[in-house]
This record gives sequence, structure tokens and C-alpha cells, in this order.
Amino acid sequence: MSDVLFPGRFRDLADYYTTGRPTYPRLLARRVADLIGLDGTGRVLDLGTGPGFLALDFHPFASEVLAVDPEPAMLRVARANAERAGKTIGFIQGSAADLGPLFGALYLVTIGRAFHWMDRPKTLAVLSELIVRGGAVALFQESYPVVPVNDWQPSFQAILDYYGASDPARERTHSNKDQEAVLLDSPFSHLERVSVLERRRTSVEHFIDRALSFARAWQGKPGSRLKDMALEVRDALAAYAQDGMVAEIIEGTALIARRPSEVD
Repeated sequence: MSDVLFPGRFRDLADYYTTGRPTYPRLLARRVADLIGLDGTGRVLDLGTGPGFLALDFHPFASEVLAVDPEPAMLRVARANAERAGKTIGFIQGSAADLGPLFGALYLVTIGRAFHWMDRPKTLAVLSELIVRGGAVALFQESYPVVPVNDWQPSFQAILDYYGASDPARERTHSNKDQEAVLLDSPFSHLERVSVLERRRTSVEHFIDRALSFARAWQGKPGSRLKDMALEVRDALAAYAQDGMVAEIIEGTALIARRPSEVD
């Protein structure tokens, strides 16, 4: 959907996604798998896979993992990440609009930071035909708890907001945050949350790539805008860095949606 409304929005961001976006806490996928009974016999689809982080996280718990993304550049980096990890994943260029019987029976569909780009009611209706009894849809996001370790975060966020003020997709990305309401009005209306906090030390260079991974910040326009933002991020984090590393606590959250009649 993003490629239809904002063509090529993620083409120039793919490499920054791998080097900048944080992976989810390592225990989060295991907690989700345990909750829904994903025991190595069910198939998983990661919809809007980006760099493939969720596809890799759920690989140990699935019989097969498929990963779908509309952007060829994202699939390129996702394949490279899978090869580096030694995992076999089926990568498919496409979007939620391409879902159908050819994808076969699925036990879990994961969506990380991409649901707002989709026609959400239609996507969930199609998934209800593909997800087997007992299966689930899981939406993932990360956040940064308000704790002293994360004192760097307001300054970092302010830089993103400043550079993203004129983003043409701002209205869509800010207005489609009613995920619970959409899920509650779908076949998958039983909702549970799983959350894991993880302490990390992250390089300043990683934070710069994290900032550059947000399309709203520079809108695929390299040059002075990109360089200026990188310098501002470096300056903002200088007070929090030791030997080029910044401490952070990331919270990974999964919103798990299942059919009410199938929940014990």
C-alpha cells in the first residue's frame, strides 16, 4: 500500500533499516510462540517484512516462514540477513493486497510497524480465510520506557519530528494508530499483549542510521538534509555516550489477536 500511495518511499532506506532499526528483544518471539502454541509444526507469514527481523525471530518455532514485502530493496537486505543467519526463508515480493489461497494454510501472521499502510479490515478478512484454527495475527512495535537510561530519547525524537514535519505521509502514519479498534471489529477480536524489556548498549553510529531509517525524516532526499540530521543526532547523543556507545532500554510489544471461540 505504501508503494501505491508513496512510490519508492522505502527504496533508499533498506540498508539503514538493517543497520539502524532495533531488533525486537530476543525473548519476545518465544513468549508469543508459547502463548499461541506455535510448536514448530505451523507456518508463519511475516507481512511487510522489511529487513526480515521478525521472520528470523520466528524461524525456530515454525515449520516454514514466508516473508512478504513490496520493496525489492528491502527484500535484498532481508535475504542477506537470512543468509548471514543461516536461515531458510521464502521471500516474496508483494503486499497485503496480494494475499490469497496460494499462500496456503498459516498458523501465525506477524506484522511489524507496517499495519498502518494496509487496508486493515480487508487484510484481516482475507487472513481469516488463511489462518488455521488456533492461529493468530500478531502486531509488533518497539518503544522506549521513560526511565533514566533513556534520557537521550526526547532529544532524539525531537530531531526526527523536526525533519519529518513536512512528510507527505504524516497524516496516514499518525491517523492509523487505532489498531485495537480495528482488531476488535474483526474475526480476530480476542486480544492479548506480551511485552519484554531489554537493556542494550548501542553505538552512536547505529543511532544515526536509526534516524536515517525513517522516511519521514529526509524523504529519500540525500544531500545536505541527510548530513545535517546525522550531525544533529551525533551532537544530541554526545552527552550520553561512553566510548561511542549509548545505553538504552527497549520494550518490544506484541499485540496478539485470535478468534474468541478458539481461546482456552
